[in-house]
Amino acid sequence: MTQLDPTLTMLKDLTDAKAIPGNEKEAREVMTKYIEPYADEVTTDGLGSLVAKKVGEENGPKIMVAGHLDEVGFMVTRIDDKGFVYFQTVGGWWSQVMLAQRVTIVTSKGEITGIMGSKPPHILPPEARKKPVEIKDMFIDIGASTREEATEWGIRPGDMVVPHFEFTVMNNPKMLLAKAWDNRIGCAIAIDVLKNLKNEKHPNVVYGVGTVQEEVGLRGAKTAAFKVQPDIAFAVDVGIAGDTPGVTEKEAMGKLGKGPGIVLYDASMVSHKGLRDFITNVADELEIPYQFDAMAGGGTDSGSIHVTANGVPALSITIATRYIHSHAALLHRDDYENTVKLITEVIKRLDREAVNNITFD
Repeated sequence: MTQLDPTLTMLKDLTDAKAIPGNEKEAREVMTKYIEPYADEVTTDGLGSLVAKKVGEENGPKIMVAGHLDEVGFMVTRIDDKGFVYFQTVGGWWSQVMLAQRVTIVTSKGEITGIMGSKPPHILPPEARKKPVEIKDMFIDIGASTREEATEWGIRPGDMVVPHFEFTVMNNPKMLLAKAWDNRIGCAIAIDVLKNLKNEKHPNVVYGVGTVQEEVGLRGAKTAAFKVQPDIAFAVDVGIAGDTPGVTEKEAMGKLGKGPGIVLYDASMVSHKGLRDFITNVADELEIPYQFDAMAGGGTDSGSIHVTANGVPALSITIATRYIHSHAALLHRDDYENTVKLITEVIKRLDREAVNNITFD
C-alpha cells in the first residue's frame, strides 16, 4: 500500500475500526485518539457517545457537530450442530449485497473470518433461482465442523460481526473506497472542525460528538444532545448519491464532488429554515460549493437532536456516497474537505446574536 497522507491515515483508521450499534468501543477509541489533541476535554455519556468540548468564548452559545460511530453489521444469534453461524442484522441491509461476502466475527478470543452463505442456486428449482435469497435463509461459514469447535474458537451469541473491506484510494485519488463511511466520515469531519478551531478565536463552545446506535433509531443522539444541551446542532452523515447509472435526479439529488448536501427534508425532520439560510449564505459568501438534498425515507441524528429539551435548531449536512449499507462505499475527498471548511466558517460566525436571530427566524 502506498504511503498515506495524515488525513487519509485518519480516514483509514476510522473506517477500519469495527463498531456496530451497541459495540462502538473500537471506533470511539480511534476518534478519541484523533480529536483529543484539539479538545479541552473529552467525555462520554451513559450510552457511550463521545463528547469533545472546545471552548472559544466561555459563555458563548453551544454548537454541536455530530457524526455517528456505529456502522451497519450483524450479531451472532446461534451456532448449529455443524458449526454454521446464524445472525441478526443490526441496522438496515439489502439482501442482494450480502451473499458470498467476507465478514469478521469479533470474539473474546480474537477475530474469526467467515463468509456469508446460503443454499446454492444449482439445486434450487428454476422459479426459486429468480428470487433474491431472504436474509433469514443465510448463514456464516467459518470453516468449523461442529458447534463445539466454533465455541472453542470463542464464538458466542451476541458477538459482533462486521463486513471485511480494506480502505482503498482509487486510481482517481480523490475517490475513496471503504467500509463504514456511514458514518465515520461524519466523525472525521467533527475531528477536523475542532482541529481547524484549535488556534482560532470563535465566539462559542463547540462540541465534536461521535454518537452511538444511530443505525437502530438515532438513539445515541438523544442522550448526547441531552448531555450537551446545544443551542445549534449539525448532524453530518452520508447522503444517497444519484450519479450512478439508472438513477434519476428525482430519485436522488446528490452528486460526488459537487459539495456538501444541505438537507431540506427527511423522514426524521424538516430542516430549520433559519439555520439552512445562514449556512448557505456563508457558503455563497466564501464560494464553497454545495448542493441541496431531500430524502423521503431515512433520517440522521438531527431527527433526535432537534426535539431535545425545548427544541434545537438543527441541520443535516450530507456527503454524497455510493453503495451505502453494503461492504464498501465510495465518496469524494473534495466533498469531505469542503464540508469541514463550511462548518468551520459557519461556527466562526455563530455568536450569541447570530444564534438568537436563527432561533427565531
